[in-house]
Amino acid sequence: MNADPRVMEFFANPLGRPQSDAMVDRIEANFDKRGFSLWAIEVPGVASFIGFAGLAVPDFTAPFTPCVEIGWRLAAEHWGRGYATEAAGLALDHGFRKLGFREIVAFTTVANQRSRAVMKRLGMRYDPVDDFDMPTLPENHTLRQHVLYRLSSESRA
Repeated sequence: MNADPRVMEFFANPLGRPQSDAMVDRIEANFDKRGFSLWAIEVPGVASFIGFAGLAVPDFTAPFTPCVEIGWRLAAEHWGRGYATEAAGLALDHGFRKLGFREIVAFTTVANQRSRAVMKRLGMRYDPVDDFDMPTLPENHTLRQHVLYRLSSESRA
């Protein structure tokens, strides 16, 4: 999934096996460190793994950090079936109800309309004043400009 150019279209580069394995190691370490991270998504009777969704803490500095981020990534053959919205909704509920977060954010590059549509379906709010340049990408990178969506615990209730 992380090596599929369709899935990784809005990321700097597709991930090879070593980078993908390192990502899984970081996900598992975050469960130990924070008590939350990204969950594997399975669809019983369909596939034992179609992607992941959950909560994370970004490791870069931006005007809205520190924060908790909702994220997801699905294998392309499972797009368009509502899995990302369903899994992200469960992660939001967990973050607000079980973990007590007051706000959860999501961000993506401006052109990623599929993820932006999920953010809207989740009830997240977009304000252009929150747009930012991703500090982990070079200044001239085509994916550098990002949008930020926010959701508060009060608006989710």
